[in-house]
Amino acid sequence: MAETIVEVKKVVKSFKKSAKQELLVLDDVDFTMREGEIVALLGKSGSGKSTLLRIIAGLIHPSYGDVNYRGEPVTEPANGIAMVFQNFALMPWLTVLQNVELGLEAIGIPRDERRQRALKAIDIIGMDGFESAYPKELSGGMRQRVGFARALVVEPDILLMDEPFSALDVLTADNLKSDLLDLWQQKKTRINAILLVTHNIEEAVEIADRILIFRSDPGRIRAELTVDIPHPRSDQDPRYRELVDQIYTLMTTSPDRPERLLAAGGKPREIGLGYRLPDVDISVLTGLVEEMADPEYAQRIDLPELSEELSLDVDDLLALTEILEILRFANISKGDIELTPAGRRFASADILQRKKIFAAHLIRYVPLARNIRRVLNERPSHRASEERFLGELEDYLSEEEAERVLKVVIDWGRYAEVFAYDYNTGILSLDNPE
Repeated sequence: MAETIVEVKKVVKSFKKSAKQELLVLDDVDFTMREGEIVALLGKSGSGKSTLLRIIAGLIHPSYGDVNYRGEPVTEPANGIAMVFQNFALMPWLTVLQNVELGLEAIGIPRDERRQRALKAIDIIGMDGFESAYPKELSGGMRQRVGFARALVVEPDILLMDEPFSALDVLTADNLKSDLLDLWQQKKTRINAILLVTHNIEEAVEIADRILIFRSDPGRIRAELTVDIPHPRSDQDPRYRELVDQIYTLMTTSPDRPERLLAAGGKPREIGLGYRLPDVDISVLTGLVEEMADPEYAQRIDLPELSEELSLDVDDLLALTEILEILRFANISKGDIELTPAGRRFASADILQRKKIFAAHLIRYVPLARNIRRVLNERPSHRASEERFLGELEDYLSEEEAERVLKVVIDWGRYAEVFAYDYNTGILSLDNPE
């Protein structure tokens, strides 16, 4: 068995929401990385994946638990661990060469040696000729290549990558992934292991030797899958498609879904007042329901197929399907989705009838919307400040999350004409808009 490089043991991380409350982001995370493997950490955005990566990098400390690198505890940034960020993180006032040299300068490498090593790294990632260029002169893909060169130049033992392709267009991302795999397979660097954080299922299957599926609220490892498909991998390979289907199934039937959305016997249950509702635009939700009701689809639709047909990011698809399930417009099982009778009525209704159907389901199945309507009904003025509801939400959520969730429900309530909202005053009411 290959030598262990990184051990993550019982890691817990929480952040303070207030003097009395903490937000649990990671809970009891355990895994091991060994030499010679690429591991993908796959999960929804906001599930704590990036927080875990920063703990492994020594940039932040866990609340509890340990991270060991080559048998030594990680308590600060460690020599041998390098990181590539999603947003490139280049210094705009430095040239490509100076940006790549930066990490070497920080660890005291002499000028001549760091210049030689930086030029070699720039050559490896295909950016020779742009040494004197500034970041503003480069495309997104070129800036990310500089980010890779800056990580490679310190000759890391393990490379951590935090969604490094998500800010790029599809073609640029594919090209960069292919070049990274070439560097890895041809051993052009001294990297012995790669840990990739992503929310893109196909990306994980395309690159990784092992996939750790993360659940959220709080983040922890849900499942571990080995990818035995040789490179280069084709998305037309039945093994590839089977693995993608398996991951969709795991991500839509994970343990947090029964706890949050299902009661005993698998029957839907009501969510709580402080449920972290995802951001979903009503027009997009409506478009998805209409598409699913199209006769060209069978009643049960494969989620990977739906994602591919509609070019939906997996995060967006999971958010949309989660709301459809909460509102009882759809049922999800084993990676497939099917409209309920209510969902089909919604799809076939005209605009005014859709609003009525949505309003009824919003009040019935979303406690925050029901609570807002109840308070407005009970008050003689039929008016209340949004602060009144933010205070309640902050018993469950951080201040930022409470504001986000309230905004989501306000937008839905206004669409359904369940209540009105004045942006300038922050007042919710039963008044008709002027």
